[in-house]
Order: sequence, then structure tokens, then C-alpha cells
Amino acid sequence: MRFTPALFLALLLPGLAAAASAPRPNIVIILADDMGFSDIGCYGGEIPTPHLDALARGGLRFTQFYTTARCSPTRAALLSGLHPHQAGMGTLAEDPGKQAPATAALGYREVLGRDAVTIAEVLRPAGYRSYLAGKWHLGYHGAEKWPLARGFDRFYGLTSGASSFHAPTAPRGLTLDTTALPTPAQKDYYLTDAFTDHAIQFLGEHPRAQPFFLYLAFTAPHWPLHARDEDIKKFVGRYRGGWDQLRAQRFARQRELGVIPANAQLSPRDDGARAWDALTPEQQTQLDYRMAVYAAQVHRMDHNVGRLVAHLRERGQLDNTLILFLSDNGGCAEPYTDLGGGAFEAVNQPTAAGSGGRGTGTGGSSYGTGWANASNTPFRRYKSRLHQGGISTPLIAHWPAGLKTKPGATTAVPGYLTDFMPTAVELSGATYPGEFGGQKIQPTVGRSLAPVFRGGDLPGERWLFWEQYNNKAVRHGSWKAVQPAEANSTWELYDLAADPTELNDLAKSRPDKLRELTTAWEQWAKTHRVLPKTTVAATAP
Repeated sequence: MRFTPALFLALLLPGLAAAASAPRPNIVIILADDMGFSDIGCYGGEIPTPHLDALARGGLRFTQFYTTARCSPTRAALLSGLHPHQAGMGTLAEDPGKQAPATAALGYREVLGRDAVTIAEVLRPAGYRSYLAGKWHLGYHGAEKWPLARGFDRFYGLTSGASSFHAPTAPRGLTLDTTALPTPAQKDYYLTDAFTDHAIQFLGEHPRAQPFFLYLAFTAPHWPLHARDEDIKKFVGRYRGGWDQLRAQRFARQRELGVIPANAQLSPRDDGARAWDALTPEQQTQLDYRMAVYAAQVHRMDHNVGRLVAHLRERGQLDNTLILFLSDNGGCAEPYTDLGGGAFEAVNQPTAAGSGGRGTGTGGSSYGTGWANASNTPFRRYKSRLHQGGISTPLIAHWPAGLKTKPGATTAVPGYLTDFMPTAVELSGATYPGEFGGQKIQPTVGRSLAPVFRGGDLPGERWLFWEQYNNKAVRHGSWKAVQPAEANSTWELYDLAADPTELNDLAKSRPDKLRELTTAWEQWAKTHRVLPKTTVAATAP
């Protein structure tokens, strides 16, 4: 056969047409709540997470992906592609008993601003339908602040920040679309299962030919410590060796898995936790049980991830669905005691812990500083702090039809929550608007992760900035500066390439580098609504 230009075009054009008509991917973001970097199996944990591990084996794991260190700011950045202060969420969102003062500046309004758009709002004009099952926590007082008013077509979950897993009750109770629901009557009700039930229901009712965006925002393993009895039984007694032993075991597995750099050193035990052997036998028994309940929460969440994946597979949609799994921040040390938060009798008791309190008293039964330190192995600190333990999260990307990396690969490309918006825009073919609903929209600050999905890097130099409750941090290249919020704290400086776990403060030996980073942080704070904090805005979006 003679190979002519005409024959070449005849052979090539069908392939080009098929590529041009390739379906846009469905997008699923699964967000855990207060889960540490090392809790799941594919990042070094001993908790059985076979379904997440399977996604990792068939997908791509990020080893340097960052969050904001707290619930609401993370959710705002994830959905909007903006720094949290730009989106009005420089602090935790409003809740039943909490609203921003009238003097709050734009960055601290505690509600997702109208000069920000959500992924759901951006994808809707591109033909996507969007669903949210789980935790919203981006505006509580009034349905105009809830998911259906921000681009989602269906919603089941919590508009507040936390509730009982067994018996969510008003004012921190459940909402279906825009209707408040009574306390569930089922004796075996469990929040993590119910979120997944509704996510599967929404997708089951979704037209197969239309692409979708699903945001499944679990509250597990956030306090209160609530789990199913059959899950807890799997773990009681497994943590009697204590957090020092657990950290060493997880660190060894992380090295084997390649999810930490080969030169990483295990950080010292947090100064808020005693040596395990210094605790009484009764304290050890109670702490073993607290950690067992926490592990059961993670294990049950993984079970539900498996249910969702099975549903997508049964519908023939798994191959062309991009699944992204991550946590909103590091493990939670509240109330910053190694004995955990709340009376021991409150653990796994819905009537005692159903209020979802702030980590103290019977309302917020939690596992404490020592276990949070272990959850964030090998890093220092925890949720609300800006050392690596507070802002480092696992990120698993699974997309059989779209990932070009070797199955099970890892990438050390640094990424941030703001990257999800431009990624969704690029993959869906949507357009990020300059105006929306008559309001001028701020430009996104993130970068699409699509090049990383193809095995590449993100182009150009990158600056990453954080501020949370007067904790400050900035990263440029491998250099990171951190200033804790505690009184009399000064800026610290670390070279993460040589010192991934922030053990060697170079602030005094490299004042030039520190000055470069802190000057950039000050400029960012002035231009991204971090400062001022209490000036009434002249015009509020």
C-alpha cells in the first residue's frame, strides 16, 4: 500500500476526532476532617485502609501537598481557588453561637464571600451538576449562605462545623438541601455512613451522560470520638505500646513506602506529651481506648470510600472519574493535653458528646496531644499550627483514563488547596469568570495540577503563604519561614530539602534568606486581606 498524504489524513482524522470528543471527567473530592499525615496505610499508618490504599496503588500520591491548618479556611481555599482570607475565611466560619463582629474586615467575615466563586458555580455553566454530602462550615446563619446557594444541586449534611456521629441534633443537626432535619430515629445511625448513602443516592439519580462534581466532606475523624462498636473492637488493645512506639513504627513504614524523603529525620516527641512510660496504667488504658475509637473512625471512613468506588465501578464511571482524597489539616491536639479532651466517660456517648463542643469538657471528647503527634508522623506540631504537622496532608489522585504517571507513583511537587479550582477548570473545559451574579470575582491564585497528572512539574517559581490566628508561614522553593503565634515567638527558618521535618532553625545563620521570605509575607498580607483584621470594609461583597 502506497502511504500518501491523503491516506495519512484518513488514518489520523478519526483519532483526532475521538480525542476531541473524549468525555470530560467526573470530579470527586473526598475530604477527611482532622486526619493526620500518617494515619492511612499508604502513608505509613497501621490502621487498615484497604480502599484508599487501592486508590493509591492505581493512582498518584503527593508527598508535599498543603492545607491551611484549620477546617473552614481549608474548605474556602479548596472550593474557591483563593487564599482563605480573600474568600472571607481567615478564621473559622460562623456557627450556631458564633458570628463575625460588625467591625470584621473582609478577610474575617466568617462567610464565603460573594466575590469568590465555588467549583460548583464555575462548573454549572459547563454542563456539570454538583453534589455535596458532608460538612459545609462556610456560612451558617441563613440558607443564602448554604451549598444550594453556592452552585450545588443537592446537599445532605452539616452546615456547622461538628456534631454527634450517632445522633446529630439541632442546632448542629442535619440539613437536606435547605430543610433542617430532625435527629435521626435509627438506632444504628452513623454520620459517616449516612453521608456516603446520600452521595451514592445523588449519583444514582444523576443522568449518566452528564458529568458531575461530587464533594464528599466527611467529619471523620474529627471529635467527638464516636465510632461503631464493631469497629472499635478491632482496635482496643492495639495502642497499649504508646505513641512513642507508634511514631517509630510509622516512620519506618513511611521510609519503606517512599512518602517521606530519604534524609528525613523523625521529629522529637511533642513537648505537650509525656513519655508513655510516665503515664499510669489507668491513663494508658484510657488513652488506648481513645486511639482505638479514632482508628475505628478512620477505618469506617475508608470502608465508605470503598462503597463509593464500587458504585462508580458498577455504573461504568470509575475510569473517567478523577478522585482526589485528602485531609483538611493535621491531626487535632485539642485541648492540648496528652490525656485527651473531655471526660473519659463521654467517649463514644452521643448524649454526652453530641453538642460538638470545642474540645474541652464532655462536649469534645478527643485523643489529645500525644496521639495527634503520632498522627502527623514524622512532622512537628498539629492542626492550627503552621509547622509541617499542621499543614501537610496526604493527597491521592486516582483517574485511570487521565493519569499518565506509573500506577502507585509518588510526586514531591509542592501543591496547595487553591490548585483544585484551576485543575477543575482545565479538565472540565469551564471558564473561570471575571464576574458572577453581578459581582466582580477575584482571580484564582492556584495552578492546575494537570501537568503533574501527566508526569510533569508545575512551571515557574512558586510562593506559598499562610496565616492562621496569628501563626504565620511562607515557603519559596525549599525554604520555609514560620512564626508561631505564642507570645515572644520569632520567625524560624528551615531548608526543607536538607531538613524536611524542621529540626534545624537557620534564622540566625541565614538572615538574608529570612528577610527575603518575611518581606514577601508582609507584602502578601497587605494585598490578600490578611491585614487589617478589624477595620470595617467600605464595601462588602
